[in-house]
Amino acid sequence: METVIEKYLNVLDLKDVKRTGWKIYNVEDPEEVASHSWSVATLVMVHMPDNLNELKALKMALIHDIGESEIGDYPYRADAGHESKDKQEDELKAVKEISRALDQEEILDLYREYAGRSTDEAKFVKDMDLIDMVLQALKYEEQNRYKGNENTDYEGLNEFFETSRPRFNTEKGREMFKEIESKYRSVKNNR
Repeated sequence: METVIEKYLNVLDLKDVKRTGWKIYNVEDPEEVASHSWSVATLVMVHMPDNLNELKALKMALIHDIGESEIGDYPYRADAGHESKDKQEDELKAVKEISRALDQEEILDLYREYAGRSTDEAKFVKDMDLIDMVLQALKYEEQNRYKGNENTDYEGLNEFFETSRPRFNTEKGREMFKEIESKYRSVKNNR
């Protein structure tokens, strides 16, 4: 059985796990999962509606991908070799192990709430998760840091916008998405 220190050292692997979606698109020096989680937490802090529990949402943002320290980052894509159900089961199993090893039941509770979108906080954090992804796509587009993915029907980084659009749960998320997508289209059209 791992000690708390050993398990925490494994969790630190998030600092080295590259985000797979960007690797699929051959992005030069793609972000790591820990960078993404930090950005989601920052978005939550800055855009947090007054009627939600900020501390709970911030904690949720920080741990929403913690299971990926054990299983790695793989997207919910059919062509990635994993089914959505497999990822959900694998990630839940990893979060249970991390929560137990760190003696932090709250991690598991927050993860389940996030994964189930069972509260307004979970829905808002998920929206900020998606916002971070499309912001990152905009950044990579502005910097022209990707070579593309020949195994997709999407042009440029459009896939990240197309697959995110229908998944927003909050008005704030939808508003931010529209603004970011408009900027992305403008950058793409001016190439």
